[in-house]
Amino acid sequence: MISFPDVPGLRPTPDRVRETLFNWLGQTLYGRTCLDLFAGSGALGLEAASRGAEQVVMVELNSTAFRALQDNIKKLGCANVFLRAQDGLEFASRDNRRYDVIFLDPPFQSDYLPRLLEILPQRLNENGVVYVESGGAIDMPPPWQVVKSGKAGQVHYRLLKVT
Repeated sequence: MISFPDVPGLRPTPDRVRETLFNWLGQTLYGRTCLDLFAGSGALGLEAASRGAEQVVMVELNSTAFRALQDNIKKLGCANVFLRAQDGLEFASRDNRRYDVIFLDPPFQSDYLPRLLEILPQRLNENGVVYVESGGAIDMPPPWQVVKSGKAGQVHYRLLKVT
């Protein structure tokens, strides 16, 4: 059985939001490459792996969450999941790979989101999308277009593509 760490400030994506997200993305992610920045509990990245993603890169700086992710990936035998102990913004700034789906759930109190939205267009494959969770409504700067959006409690979530 997998376990999720008890880390202050960690906000796993609620089940109903995760269900909505994967309905938006389609029930299978077969052959897609995914990046889960600020992986936290790993719920989004592990779900993508279970839905056939070819490769999932998960990035988490918190050592407690990172160790729990290592254990869960091992328990699940996820050969297609790669874990990096690094800050999400730093990773996105230096990683030159391109992805089909990027899960972006930075700490709500950080200034990461605007900075990441500048970097991530260059990290997407053609027709790639970015899923964003935030603590409030934000205007998406060019070149981003909101494809779908929703709100659950205090969490605003949206699926973005580059126009």
